[in-house]
Amino acid sequence: MSMSLQRRSFLKLAAIAAAGATASACSPVYARLARPSGSSGAWIPDQERHFRVLSRLTFGPTLAERAEVAEIGMDSWIEAQLDPESIEDPGQWRIRGLDVLGLDADALVGWERQEVRDQLTRGTLLRQVYSRRQLYELMVAFWTDHFNISVEKGDCWFLKVVDDREVVRRHALGNFRDLLWASAHSPAMLVYLDNQANHKDAPNENYAREVMELHTVGVDGGYTQRDVEELARCFTGWTVKEHFWRGQFAFDPDIHDPGPKEVVGLRIEPAGQAEAERVLDHLALHPSTARYLATKLVRRFVTDEPETHALELIDSAASVYLTTGGEIRPLVKHILEAAVLPAAPAFRPKLKRPAEFVVSALRMLETETDGGSPTQQPLAQMGQPPFGWPTPDGPPDVAAAWSGALLPRWQFALNLSRNELPGTRIHLETLVEASGAQTSAEALRQTSRLLLGTSLPLESERRFQAAVLEVGELSLIDAAAVVAAGLVASPAFQWR
Repeated sequence: MSMSLQRRSFLKLAAIAAAGATASACSPVYARLARPSGSSGAWIPDQERHFRVLSRLTFGPTLAERAEVAEIGMDSWIEAQLDPESIEDPGQWRIRGLDVLGLDADALVGWERQEVRDQLTRGTLLRQVYSRRQLYELMVAFWTDHFNISVEKGDCWFLKVVDDREVVRRHALGNFRDLLWASAHSPAMLVYLDNQANHKDAPNENYAREVMELHTVGVDGGYTQRDVEELARCFTGWTVKEHFWRGQFAFDPDIHDPGPKEVVGLRIEPAGQAEAERVLDHLALHPSTARYLATKLVRRFVTDEPETHALELIDSAASVYLTTGGEIRPLVKHILEAAVLPAAPAFRPKLKRPAEFVVSALRMLETETDGGSPTQQPLAQMGQPPFGWPTPDGPPDVAAAWSGALLPRWQFALNLSRNELPGTRIHLETLVEASGAQTSAEALRQTSRLLLGTSLPLESERRFQAAVLEVGELSLIDAAAVVAAGLVASPAFQWR
């Protein structure tokens, strides 16, 4: 961008743009601002409701997605998204150079640790930014949180690459029993939750506890401490190879507790590895698991407080889960049909978590990025380090957990809009030309429609134009950069 605009003036104008978009620090812009009116331009479809829905069902709606929904309708778009294999996805070429993503554990162990972690994170960011299979990527993110594994622990730095590919991505819209089964056999999960050290003479309960508390029935699912102990006995001997074929799953009968067991009322006779597998099958279709997963998905897609605002939806979704034998696709479809497709969507405001904030800005501003460390580092500064959440519960999915660390978001918005993130660039000239903006006020109006889904009140445009006149002559490119910084940093953009 032009260097004619001093940083101080840039910040002042960006703050005014942000203030114009600020209806309330705790409400999304679409709940407060006036609907678009007059000379809005033809580059963005005038569908505020579509913008609201796409903001929830993508990592930030692009112009192409908004145009597609305007053409085929939201129901058809969702139907296609639920069948990601049917969607041609040219965005996949962006990860072709990330060699580690296709390697097995015994090959990955020979790589440098930081390079493996960097490629895993870059691959995730690039898919979220550029993939046309947005609902699938959202589900990948959901299950990554649900089966959280931190790459900071032990060999997880390379084992998680395989887990991401073979567990989460393979089963993200499949059957939950298969997903749970794959996770239980995942060396990354076994190492992260210490089950490779679960020995008949020294039982380790970590994984057994979390598979019930976090992965299946939930903390209120009716299990007891005795159930945890018995399930831990079932999992003795589930370990990870350390020498030949390092990082592969293994069952060691010599350290397995062979005695009979009873878990959540299920009698388990001695059967080696099959003991725990039988319990997994039982837990996968447990009514408490159905309700727990339905609640978490409604929280992700609909409201922070599903237990208060969406009890009927939770009940019906849990029923769909059990009726279909734990199929994820019809479960998600039911939730979306009930909460999103009606003329008045049932969802309530959701604060963007750091990853959602960063990726939405990159997508909606049509940014070119390599997903490198300058883009990854802000996520850690905002409190959500990629694949680095330290506890098994995964990053929180409610606004209260993320509403404090907002200064790093301002800094990211500033660096992004000024093209000061190495490896990442906004083509401001292209955006200005496509919008048809001729003045700084029009740049504000059109960028607001691009990023917030609606125009700002005319008074906000007048205030911004007056501030521009005080600063002096301002090019349209500088105006677009200022507006982008202000709107991305504004409270309005923090919501989806």
